[in-house]
Amino acid sequence: MPPTLRNLELDDFDLKILAIVQRDNQTPHREIGQEINLSVPSVARRLQRLRSAGVIAADRSVLSPNALGARVTIITHVQAENEAIELLDAMKARFEACEQVQQCYYVTGDVDFILIFCTRDMDEYTSLTRSLFFAEGNVKSFRTFVAMERVKTTLNVPIESKKP
Repeated sequence: MPPTLRNLELDDFDLKILAIVQRDNQTPHREIGQEINLSVPSVARRLQRLRSAGVIAADRSVLSPNALGARVTIITHVQAENEAIELLDAMKARFEACEQVQQCYYVTGDVDFILIFCTRDMDEYTSLTRSLFFAEGNVKSFRTFVAMERVKTTLNVPIESKKP
């Protein structure tokens, strides 16, 4: 039976491997093995197990928004009109399907969703608000915050050794 997130035990070697591939997922197995004192086949087996179990959710390249013409980062707070589960699920699906939405969080508090957009310009964002918030409905209100500067953007997860 392949390991799952629930029954997978991570040891210090696994945590060290995760820290390395989170920093650069193209680090050769040989370099990982040298850094943490494991053989190349052992590193390969561990990485395969971590991927199969879903600990490593994806291997992707991080692209520069500016290089691709996406110069505006926008944070939007969205309040739903109606919190019926099927309407909230429709909103989640709509936000997830929008390629300009980099992140979507269903949250507690005064708003229901926090969205992080990456757009070419404000015209593109305005067009998105019309389709995502007005045309599709169930949006009571939204507040827009335009980022003046990307100070830090990452999805890295803090990794701590199991040993003190």
